Amino acid sequence: MRSDIVVIGAGITGSTIARQLSKYRQKILVVEKRSDVAFGSPTKGNTGLIHAGYDDPPGTRKAKLCVRGNMLWHSIAKELSAPLKETGSLVVAFNKDEEDHLRQLKKRGEKNGVPLLEIVEDRNRLLKIEPHLNKDATAALFAPTAAITAPYELALAVAENATQNGVKFLFETEVTDIIARNGEIKGIKTSRGRVEADCVINAAGLESDEVSAMAGLGHFTIHPRKGEYYLFDKKLSDLVRHILFPVPTPISKGIVVTSTPEGNVLIGPNALDVEDKDDLNTTATGLSEVFNGALKLVPGLAQYRNRIITYFSSLRPETGTGDFIIRNYDEPKGFVNVAGIRSPGLTAAPAIAEMVVDLIKESGMDLAEKELFISNREPINHAIREFDLSRAERLISEDSNYGHVICRCEHISEAEIVEAVRRGATTLDGVKFRTRASMGRCQGGFCTSHIIRILAKELGIPPTEVTKKGGASRLLLCEAKKLLVGED
Repeated sequence: MRSDIVVIGAGITGSTIARQLSKYRQKILVVEKRSDVAFGSPTKGNTGLIHAGYDDPPGTRKAKLCVRGNMLWHSIAKELSAPLKETGSLVVAFNKDEEDHLRQLKKRGEKNGVPLLEIVEDRNRLLKIEPHLNKDATAALFAPTAAITAPYELALAVAENATQNGVKFLFETEVTDIIARNGEIKGIKTSRGRVEADCVINAAGLESDEVSAMAGLGHFTIHPRKGEYYLFDKKLSDLVRHILFPVPTPISKGIVVTSTPEGNVLIGPNALDVEDKDDLNTTATGLSEVFNGALKLVPGLAQYRNRIITYFSSLRPETGTGDFIIRNYDEPKGFVNVAGIRSPGLTAAPAIAEMVVDLIKESGMDLAEKELFISNREPINHAIREFDLSRAERLISEDSNYGHVICRCEHISEAEIVEAVRRGATTLDGVKFRTRASMGRCQGGFCTSHIIRILAKELGIPPTEVTKKGGASRLLLCEAKKLLVGED
Protein backbone atom coordinates (compact mmCIF):
# COMPACT_ATOMS: atom_id res chain seq x y z
CA MET A 1 0.00 0.00 0.00
CA ARG A 2 1.18 3.52 -0.76
CA SER A 3 0.20 6.79 0.97
CA ASP A 4 1.82 10.21 1.11
CA ILE A 5 1.12 10.72 4.81
CA VAL A 6 0.23 8.15 7.47
CA VAL A 7 -1.42 9.20 10.72
CA ILE A 8 -1.10 6.64 13.52
CA GLY A 9 -4.12 6.78 15.82
CA ALA A 10 -7.80 7.54 15.24
CA GLY A 11 -8.57 9.34 18.46
CA ILE A 12 -9.65 12.97 18.54
CA THR A 13 -6.09 14.18 17.84
CA GLY A 14 -5.34 11.84 14.94
CA SER A 15 -8.77 12.27 13.36
CA THR A 16 -8.59 16.07 13.58
CA ILE A 17 -5.10 16.07 12.05
CA ALA A 18 -6.44 13.86 9.23
CA ARG A 19 -9.30 16.29 8.58
CA GLN A 20 -6.92 19.24 8.44
CA LEU A 21 -4.63 17.36 6.02
CA SER A 22 -7.61 16.45 3.85
CA LYS A 23 -7.64 20.09 2.72
CA TYR A 24 -4.56 19.22 0.64
CA ARG A 25 -4.02 16.99 -2.38
CA GLN A 26 -1.84 14.44 -0.61
CA LYS A 27 -3.03 10.88 -0.08
CA ILE A 28 -3.79 10.45 3.64
CA LEU A 29 -4.13 7.15 5.55
CA VAL A 30 -5.10 6.79 9.23
CA VAL A 31 -3.98 3.53 10.87
CA GLU A 32 -5.70 2.46 14.08
CA LYS A 33 -5.12 -0.76 16.03
CA ARG A 34 -8.64 -0.73 17.49
CA SER A 35 -11.88 -1.37 15.63
CA ASP A 36 -13.20 2.17 15.27
CA VAL A 37 -12.65 5.87 15.74
CA ALA A 38 -12.46 7.08 19.37
CA PHE A 39 -12.09 3.60 20.87
CA GLY A 40 -8.93 4.58 22.77
CA SER A 41 -9.35 5.58 26.41
CA PRO A 42 -8.15 9.22 26.19
CA THR A 43 -10.87 10.10 23.64
CA LYS A 44 -13.86 8.01 24.63
CA GLY A 45 -13.41 8.44 28.39
CA ASN A 46 -12.62 12.08 29.00
CA THR A 47 -14.86 14.71 30.58
CA GLY A 48 -15.87 16.28 27.28
CA LEU A 49 -14.87 19.82 28.18
CA ILE A 50 -13.88 22.57 25.77
CA HIS A 51 -11.68 24.55 28.15
CA ALA A 52 -11.44 28.34 28.06
CA GLY A 53 -7.65 28.37 28.46
CA TYR A 54 -6.76 29.98 31.81
CA ASP A 55 -5.16 26.89 33.41
CA ASP A 56 -1.84 26.54 31.64
CA PRO A 57 1.15 28.88 32.07
CA PRO A 58 1.57 31.57 29.39
CA GLY A 59 4.07 30.61 26.73
CA THR A 60 3.39 26.86 26.88
CA ARG A 61 2.03 24.98 23.89
CA LYS A 62 -0.92 23.92 26.02
CA ALA A 63 -1.91 27.53 26.72
CA LYS A 64 -1.55 28.73 23.15
CA LEU A 65 -3.22 25.73 21.52
CA CYS A 66 -6.05 25.55 24.05
CA VAL A 67 -7.20 29.12 23.43
CA ARG A 68 -6.89 28.71 19.65
CA GLY A 69 -8.62 25.31 19.76
CA ASN A 70 -11.52 26.69 21.79
CA MET A 71 -12.16 29.30 19.12
CA LEU A 72 -11.88 26.77 16.29
CA TRP A 73 -14.23 24.19 17.83
CA HIS A 74 -17.07 26.68 18.12
CA SER A 75 -17.11 27.00 14.33
CA ILE A 76 -16.04 23.44 13.38
CA ALA A 77 -18.75 21.83 15.53
CA LYS A 78 -21.38 23.86 13.68
CA GLU A 79 -19.94 22.82 10.31
CA LEU A 80 -20.02 19.16 11.32
CA SER A 81 -23.37 19.28 13.17
CA ALA A 82 -21.51 17.87 16.17
CA PRO A 83 -22.56 18.39 19.80
CA LEU A 84 -21.12 21.47 21.49
CA LYS A 85 -23.04 23.39 24.14
CA GLU A 86 -21.73 26.78 25.25
CA THR A 87 -22.33 26.57 29.01
CA GLY A 88 -19.36 28.52 30.37
CA SER A 89 -17.42 27.38 33.44
CA LEU A 90 -17.01 28.43 37.08
CA VAL A 91 -13.93 27.82 39.22
CA VAL A 92 -15.34 27.97 42.73
CA ALA A 93 -13.55 29.34 45.80
CA PHE A 94 -14.49 28.80 49.46
CA ASN A 95 -12.00 31.01 51.31
CA LYS A 96 -9.66 33.98 50.90
CA ASP A 97 -6.67 31.88 49.82
CA GLU A 98 -8.72 30.27 47.08
CA GLU A 99 -10.05 33.68 46.02
CA ASP A 100 -6.43 34.81 45.60
CA HIS A 101 -5.89 31.79 43.37
CA LEU A 102 -8.87 32.84 41.24
CA ARG A 103 -7.25 36.19 40.64
CA GLN A 104 -4.03 34.48 39.60
CA LEU A 105 -5.99 32.27 37.18
CA LYS A 106 -7.72 35.32 35.74
CA LYS A 107 -4.40 37.10 35.13
CA ARG A 108 -2.98 33.94 33.57
CA GLY A 109 -6.02 33.55 31.33
CA GLU A 110 -5.83 37.17 30.20
CA LYS A 111 -2.15 36.70 29.28
CA ASN A 112 -3.17 33.61 27.33
CA GLY A 113 -5.77 35.62 25.42
CA VAL A 114 -8.92 34.21 27.03
CA PRO A 115 -11.77 36.71 26.54
CA LEU A 116 -14.49 37.83 28.94
CA LEU A 117 -13.06 36.36 32.16
CA GLU A 118 -14.79 37.65 35.28
CA ILE A 119 -14.58 36.98 39.01
CA VAL A 120 -18.06 36.80 40.55
CA GLU A 121 -17.75 37.92 44.17
CA ASP A 122 -21.42 38.54 44.90
CA ARG A 123 -22.65 35.32 46.54
CA ASN A 124 -26.28 36.10 45.75
CA ARG A 125 -25.46 36.49 42.07
CA LEU A 126 -23.38 33.32 42.14
CA LEU A 127 -26.26 31.31 43.57
CA LYS A 128 -28.65 32.88 41.10
CA ILE A 129 -26.64 31.73 38.08
CA GLU A 130 -25.89 28.32 39.67
CA PRO A 131 -28.75 27.65 42.15
CA HIS A 132 -27.55 24.24 43.44
CA LEU A 133 -23.98 25.37 44.12
CA ASN A 134 -22.71 24.93 47.68
CA LYS A 135 -23.93 27.97 49.63
CA ASP A 136 -20.54 28.22 51.35
CA ALA A 137 -18.97 29.32 48.06
CA THR A 138 -17.52 32.81 48.35
CA ALA A 139 -16.53 33.60 44.74
CA ALA A 140 -15.96 32.04 41.31
CA LEU A 141 -14.00 32.69 38.14
CA PHE A 142 -16.49 32.78 35.27
CA ALA A 143 -15.23 31.81 31.79
CA PRO A 144 -18.13 32.13 29.31
CA THR A 145 -16.22 30.61 26.35
CA ALA A 146 -15.97 27.16 27.98
CA ALA A 147 -18.27 24.51 26.53
CA ILE A 148 -19.23 20.85 26.76
CA THR A 149 -19.26 18.16 24.08
CA ALA A 150 -19.46 14.40 23.61
CA PRO A 151 -15.82 13.61 22.72
CA TYR A 152 -16.52 10.36 20.87
CA GLU A 153 -19.27 11.99 18.78
CA LEU A 154 -16.97 14.91 17.99
CA ALA A 155 -14.18 12.54 16.92
CA LEU A 156 -16.56 10.53 14.74
CA ALA A 157 -17.90 13.69 13.09
CA VAL A 158 -14.35 14.85 12.33
CA ALA A 159 -13.39 11.42 10.97
CA GLU A 160 -16.50 11.18 8.79
CA ASN A 161 -15.74 14.60 7.32
CA ALA A 162 -12.12 13.58 6.70
CA THR A 163 -13.45 10.51 4.86
CA GLN A 164 -15.70 12.74 2.77
CA ASN A 165 -12.54 14.55 1.70
CA GLY A 166 -10.66 11.42 0.68
CA VAL A 167 -8.92 10.20 3.86
CA LYS A 168 -8.77 6.40 4.26
CA PHE A 169 -9.04 4.73 7.67
CA LEU A 170 -7.51 1.29 8.29
CA PHE A 171 -8.79 -0.29 11.52
CA GLU A 172 -7.63 -3.35 13.48
CA THR A 173 -4.15 -2.61 12.17
CA GLU A 174 -1.29 -2.34 14.65
CA VAL A 175 1.92 -0.54 13.75
CA THR A 176 4.89 -2.83 14.45
CA ASP A 177 7.77 -0.72 13.12
CA ILE A 178 8.72 2.57 11.46
CA ILE A 179 10.68 2.25 8.21
CA ALA A 180 13.48 4.79 7.70
CA ARG A 181 16.43 4.77 5.31
CA ASN A 182 19.24 7.28 5.01
CA GLY A 183 17.66 9.38 7.74
CA GLU A 184 14.28 9.71 6.02
CA ILE A 185 10.88 8.14 6.62
CA LYS A 186 9.90 5.52 4.05
CA GLY A 187 6.80 4.05 5.66
CA ILE A 188 5.54 1.72 8.38
CA LYS A 189 5.22 -1.99 9.05
CA THR A 190 1.85 -3.14 10.39
CA SER A 191 0.11 -6.32 11.43
CA ARG A 192 -1.46 -6.28 7.94
CA GLY A 193 1.61 -5.50 5.88
CA ARG A 194 3.78 -2.55 4.86
CA VAL A 195 2.63 0.93 3.96
CA GLU A 196 5.00 3.17 2.01
CA ALA A 197 4.85 6.85 3.00
CA ASP A 198 6.96 9.99 3.00
CA CYS A 199 5.61 11.26 6.31
CA VAL A 200 4.41 9.53 9.49
CA ILE A 201 2.51 11.36 12.23
CA ASN A 202 2.52 9.67 15.63
CA ALA A 203 -0.80 10.41 17.34
CA ALA A 204 -1.01 7.04 19.10
CA GLY A 205 -2.11 8.34 22.51
CA LEU A 206 -1.09 6.02 25.32
CA GLU A 207 1.17 4.08 22.93
CA SER A 208 2.87 7.13 21.39
CA ASP A 209 6.11 6.53 23.32
CA GLU A 210 6.32 3.02 21.87
CA VAL A 211 5.74 4.29 18.32
CA SER A 212 8.30 7.05 18.82
CA ALA A 213 10.87 4.49 19.98
CA MET A 214 10.30 2.54 16.73
CA ALA A 215 11.57 5.63 14.91
CA GLY A 216 14.67 5.71 17.12
CA LEU A 217 13.28 8.54 19.25
CA GLY A 218 13.00 7.18 22.76
CA HIS A 219 13.30 10.50 24.56
CA PHE A 220 10.00 10.32 26.46
CA THR A 221 7.83 7.79 28.26
CA ILE A 222 4.06 7.74 28.64
CA HIS A 223 2.84 7.17 32.19
CA PRO A 224 -0.90 6.44 32.36
CA ARG A 225 -2.90 8.46 34.87
CA LYS A 226 -6.30 7.04 35.72
CA GLY A 227 -9.43 9.10 36.30
CA GLU A 228 -12.74 7.70 37.55
CA TYR A 229 -16.24 9.04 36.86
CA TYR A 230 -19.91 8.74 37.76
CA LEU A 231 -22.70 9.34 35.24
CA PHE A 232 -26.23 10.23 36.38
CA ASP A 233 -29.44 9.96 34.38
CA LYS A 234 -31.14 12.85 32.62
CA LYS A 235 -33.68 13.50 35.35
CA LEU A 236 -31.00 15.65 36.98
CA SER A 237 -30.53 17.79 33.86
CA ASP A 238 -31.47 20.99 35.75
CA LEU A 239 -29.04 20.38 38.60
CA VAL A 240 -25.98 21.95 36.91
CA ARG A 241 -25.95 24.88 34.49
CA HIS A 242 -22.20 25.42 34.10
CA ILE A 243 -19.00 23.38 34.24
CA LEU A 244 -18.05 23.54 37.94
CA PHE A 245 -14.39 23.26 38.98
CA PRO A 246 -12.79 23.45 42.39
CA VAL A 247 -9.61 25.52 42.68
CA PRO A 248 -6.99 23.35 40.89
CA THR A 249 -4.01 21.52 42.39
CA PRO A 250 -0.53 21.18 40.81
CA ILE A 251 -1.46 17.79 39.25
CA SER A 252 -5.17 18.08 38.55
CA LYS A 253 -8.02 20.44 37.76
CA GLY A 254 -9.88 18.58 40.50
CA ILE A 255 -13.21 16.77 40.68
CA VAL A 256 -15.51 18.46 38.16
CA VAL A 257 -19.30 18.60 38.23
CA THR A 258 -20.72 19.13 34.77
CA SER A 259 -23.35 17.87 32.39
CA THR A 260 -23.22 16.21 29.00
CA PRO A 261 -24.82 17.87 25.97
CA GLU A 262 -27.70 15.41 26.38
CA GLY A 263 -28.37 16.43 30.00
CA ASN A 264 -26.66 13.72 32.08
CA VAL A 265 -24.75 14.97 35.13
CA LEU A 266 -21.12 13.79 35.02
CA ILE A 267 -18.70 13.95 37.96
CA GLY A 268 -14.95 13.25 38.03
CA PRO A 269 -12.16 12.57 37.47
CA ASN A 270 -9.71 11.87 40.26
CA ALA A 271 -6.04 11.34 39.40
CA LEU A 272 -4.18 8.10 40.11
CA ASP A 273 -0.91 7.12 38.44
CA VAL A 274 -0.93 3.48 37.32
CA GLU A 275 1.53 1.20 35.51
CA ASP A 276 -0.75 -0.70 33.13
CA LYS A 277 -1.92 1.13 29.99
CA ASP A 278 -4.97 -1.13 29.91
CA ASP A 279 -5.97 -0.65 33.55
CA LEU A 280 -9.54 0.64 33.33
CA ASN A 281 -10.73 -0.89 36.60
CA THR A 282 -12.71 1.30 38.95
CA THR A 283 -12.06 1.20 42.69
CA ALA A 284 -14.23 1.78 45.74
CA THR A 285 -11.64 4.20 47.13
CA GLY A 286 -11.38 6.17 43.90
CA LEU A 287 -15.12 6.39 43.36
CA SER A 288 -15.62 7.53 46.95
CA GLU A 289 -13.04 10.27 46.36
CA VAL A 290 -14.91 11.40 43.25
CA PHE A 291 -18.31 11.49 44.95
CA ASN A 292 -17.05 13.36 48.00
CA GLY A 293 -15.22 15.85 45.79
CA ALA A 294 -18.40 16.51 43.83
CA LEU A 295 -20.42 17.01 47.03
CA LYS A 296 -18.14 19.90 47.96
CA LEU A 297 -19.41 21.75 44.90
CA VAL A 298 -23.01 20.46 44.74
CA PRO A 299 -24.09 19.03 48.14
CA GLY A 300 -27.52 18.15 46.73
CA LEU A 301 -26.01 15.26 44.79
CA ALA A 302 -26.06 13.25 48.02
CA GLN A 303 -29.78 12.57 47.65
CA TYR A 304 -29.46 11.30 44.08
CA ARG A 305 -27.33 8.18 44.42
CA ASN A 306 -30.28 6.26 42.98
CA ARG A 307 -29.87 8.31 39.79
CA ILE A 308 -26.38 6.96 39.05
CA ILE A 309 -26.56 4.89 35.87
CA THR A 310 -22.91 3.91 35.47
CA TYR A 311 -19.37 4.58 36.54
CA PHE A 312 -16.21 4.17 34.51
CA SER A 313 -12.55 5.12 34.30
CA SER A 314 -10.20 6.44 31.65
CA LEU A 315 -6.46 6.95 31.25
CA ARG A 316 -4.58 10.12 30.35
CA PRO A 317 -1.14 10.00 28.68
CA GLU A 318 1.28 11.77 31.03
CA THR A 319 4.88 12.43 30.00
CA GLY A 320 6.18 14.40 32.96
CA THR A 321 7.23 17.27 30.67
CA GLY A 322 4.35 19.53 31.69
CA ASP A 323 3.52 20.27 28.07
CA PHE A 324 2.47 18.65 24.80
CA ILE A 325 5.21 17.03 22.71
CA ILE A 326 4.62 18.24 19.15
CA ARG A 327 7.70 18.33 16.92
CA ASN A 328 9.39 17.17 13.76
CA TYR A 329 12.97 15.93 13.41
CA ASP A 330 16.01 16.27 11.19
CA GLU A 331 16.35 12.50 11.52
CA PRO A 332 14.29 10.66 10.64
CA LYS A 333 13.03 13.42 8.40
CA GLY A 334 9.30 13.13 7.81
CA PHE A 335 8.44 11.87 11.32
CA VAL A 336 6.22 14.04 13.55
CA ASN A 337 5.52 13.28 17.20
CA VAL A 338 2.19 14.38 18.66
CA ALA A 339 2.37 12.93 22.17
CA GLY A 340 1.37 13.58 25.75
CA ILE A 341 -1.91 15.05 24.55
CA ARG A 342 -3.79 15.11 27.83
CA SER A 343 -6.09 17.86 29.13
CA PRO A 344 -6.69 20.27 27.43
CA GLY A 345 -5.95 17.99 24.47
CA LEU A 346 -9.55 17.69 23.32
CA THR A 347 -9.86 21.48 23.26
CA ALA A 348 -6.51 21.94 21.54
CA ALA A 349 -7.02 19.28 18.85
CA PRO A 350 -7.86 21.53 15.85
CA ALA A 351 -5.05 23.94 16.77
CA ILE A 352 -2.67 20.97 17.11
CA ALA A 353 -3.74 19.92 13.61
CA GLU A 354 -2.81 23.35 12.25
CA MET A 355 0.58 23.13 13.95
CA VAL A 356 1.24 19.66 12.52
CA VAL A 357 0.53 20.91 9.00
CA ASP A 358 3.09 23.70 9.55
CA LEU A 359 5.66 21.14 10.76
CA ILE A 360 5.10 18.98 7.68
CA LYS A 361 5.67 21.99 5.44
CA GLU A 362 8.76 22.86 7.47
CA SER A 363 10.10 19.34 6.83
CA GLY A 364 10.03 20.03 3.10
CA MET A 365 6.79 18.45 1.88
CA ASP A 366 4.95 20.63 -0.62
CA LEU A 367 1.32 20.65 0.49
CA ALA A 368 -0.92 21.85 -2.33
CA GLU A 369 -4.42 22.92 -1.30
CA LYS A 370 -7.41 21.31 -2.98
CA GLU A 371 -9.75 23.44 -5.01
CA LEU A 372 -12.69 21.90 -3.19
CA PHE A 373 -12.81 21.01 0.50
CA ILE A 374 -16.11 19.78 1.93
CA SER A 375 -16.40 21.47 5.32
CA ASN A 376 -19.90 20.29 6.28
CA ARG A 377 -21.21 16.90 7.38
CA GLU A 378 -24.77 15.68 7.59
CA PRO A 379 -25.48 13.94 10.92
CA ILE A 380 -27.58 10.83 11.42
CA ASN A 381 -31.28 11.79 11.54
CA HIS A 382 -32.36 11.77 15.19
CA ALA A 383 -35.91 13.04 14.71
CA ILE A 384 -37.42 10.71 17.31
CA ARG A 385 -34.71 11.45 19.88
CA GLU A 386 -35.09 15.18 19.31
CA PHE A 387 -38.91 15.01 19.42
CA ASP A 388 -39.16 16.73 16.05
CA LEU A 389 -42.59 15.32 15.26
CA SER A 390 -43.09 16.82 11.81
CA ARG A 391 -39.69 15.58 10.62
CA ALA A 392 -40.28 12.21 12.31
CA GLU A 393 -43.59 11.78 10.45
CA ARG A 394 -41.89 12.55 7.15
CA LEU A 395 -39.05 10.12 7.83
CA ILE A 396 -41.42 7.35 8.92
CA SER A 397 -43.44 7.80 5.73
CA GLU A 398 -40.19 7.26 3.78
CA ASP A 399 -38.83 4.43 5.97
CA SER A 400 -41.05 2.68 8.50
CA ASN A 401 -37.99 1.67 10.54
CA TYR A 402 -37.90 5.24 11.90
CA GLY A 403 -41.09 4.30 13.71
CA HIS A 404 -39.53 1.21 15.30
CA VAL A 405 -37.88 2.39 18.53
CA ILE A 406 -35.02 0.09 19.53
CA CYS A 407 -33.53 2.06 22.44
CA ARG A 408 -36.39 3.27 24.62
CA CYS A 409 -34.22 5.27 27.03
CA GLU A 410 -32.67 7.43 24.29
CA HIS A 411 -35.48 7.10 21.72
CA ILE A 412 -33.27 5.60 19.00
CA SER A 413 -34.99 3.95 16.04
CA GLU A 414 -33.95 0.95 13.97
CA ALA A 415 -33.36 3.23 10.97
CA GLU A 416 -30.77 5.24 12.92
CA ILE A 417 -28.92 2.08 13.94
CA VAL A 418 -28.93 0.83 10.36
CA GLU A 419 -27.53 4.17 9.20
CA ALA A 420 -24.82 4.02 11.88
CA VAL A 421 -23.72 0.61 10.60
CA ARG A 422 -23.70 1.85 7.02
CA ARG A 423 -21.53 4.79 8.16
CA GLY A 424 -18.93 2.41 9.55
CA ALA A 425 -20.07 0.93 12.87
CA THR A 426 -19.13 -2.76 13.08
CA THR A 427 -19.53 -3.26 16.84
CA LEU A 428 -21.97 -2.61 19.64
CA ASP A 429 -19.86 0.30 20.91
CA GLY A 430 -19.58 1.67 17.38
CA VAL A 431 -23.37 1.89 17.23
CA LYS A 432 -23.49 3.29 20.75
CA PHE A 433 -21.07 6.13 20.02
CA ARG A 434 -22.85 7.12 16.81
CA THR A 435 -26.44 6.96 18.07
CA ARG A 436 -26.42 6.84 21.92
CA ALA A 437 -28.33 3.55 21.81
CA SER A 438 -27.69 1.78 25.17
CA MET A 439 -26.41 4.96 26.89
CA GLY A 440 -29.62 5.53 28.84
CA ARG A 441 -30.97 4.54 32.22
CA CYS A 442 -31.01 0.79 31.54
CA GLN A 443 -27.52 0.80 29.96
CA GLY A 444 -28.56 -1.48 27.13
CA GLY A 445 -30.67 -3.89 29.16
CA PHE A 446 -33.53 -3.64 26.66
CA CYS A 447 -31.89 -2.80 23.34
CA THR A 448 -28.65 -4.81 23.21
CA SER A 449 -30.19 -7.96 21.73
CA HIS A 450 -31.99 -5.92 19.07
CA ILE A 451 -28.80 -4.05 18.13
CA ILE A 452 -26.96 -7.38 17.81
CA ARG A 453 -29.65 -8.58 15.44
CA ILE A 454 -29.37 -5.46 13.28
CA LEU A 455 -25.56 -5.60 13.24
CA ALA A 456 -25.58 -9.26 12.22
CA LYS A 457 -28.04 -8.62 9.42
CA GLU A 458 -26.28 -5.51 8.06
CA LEU A 459 -22.78 -7.01 8.29
CA GLY A 460 -23.84 -10.41 6.94
CA ILE A 461 -22.43 -12.33 9.90
CA PRO A 462 -23.94 -14.69 12.53
CA PRO A 463 -25.03 -13.01 15.78
CA THR A 464 -22.31 -14.98 17.57
CA GLU A 465 -19.67 -13.02 15.60
CA VAL A 466 -20.91 -9.60 16.76
CA THR A 467 -18.52 -7.98 19.25
CA LYS A 468 -18.73 -5.20 21.81
CA LYS A 469 -15.58 -3.38 20.69
CA GLY A 470 -13.84 -5.67 18.20
CA GLY A 471 -11.18 -8.30 18.74
CA ALA A 472 -12.19 -11.07 21.14
CA SER A 473 -15.04 -9.13 22.79
CA ARG A 474 -17.78 -11.39 21.42
CA LEU A 475 -21.14 -10.94 23.10
CA LEU A 476 -22.61 -14.39 22.40
CA LEU A 477 -20.66 -17.64 22.65
CA CYS A 478 -23.13 -19.83 20.82
CA GLU A 479 -26.82 -20.24 19.96
CA ALA A 480 -28.92 -21.42 22.88
CA LYS A 481 -30.78 -23.96 20.75
CA LYS A 482 -27.48 -25.71 19.95
CA LEU A 483 -26.79 -26.09 23.65
CA LEU A 484 -30.22 -27.60 24.14
CA VAL A 485 -29.73 -30.24 21.45
CA GLY A 486 -26.11 -30.87 22.40
CA GLU A 487 -24.46 -29.57 19.21
CA ASP A 488 -20.86 -28.28 19.26
